[in-house]
Amino acid sequence: MREDAACWHVYLIECRDGSLYTGIAVDIGKRYRQHEAGTGARYTRAHPPLRLLGQRACADRSEASRLEYRIKRLTPAQKRAVCSQWGALAEQAARAADAVVGDCQAAQAGC
Repeated sequence: MREDAACWHVYLIECRDGSLYTGIAVDIGKRYRQHEAGTGARYTRAHPPLRLLGQRACADRSEASRLEYRIKRLTPAQKRAVCSQWGALAEQAARAADAVVGDCQAAQAGC
């Protein structure tokens, strides 16, 4: 598989000192473990990660890089707001999926 064919993500990490780190990766779990181990970005070696604040899937590396650039230009408060928005969208999608499953189960019970 070509590197660009993989699903790229933009992610934000909250560091132990309260600062935020923005990056891109194909495998966010692996990349986060690298940050924790001190083998990730130089920034997270000096500012160890506390938690993954948010993530967003992108069509390709180019889109992820453009989004990363735009996010890095935001204030910390704006970055946190973006992550809250991403979380709210994920929760809405999960509720919608639960509703569909519930409707299907109700329909099956009526048969």
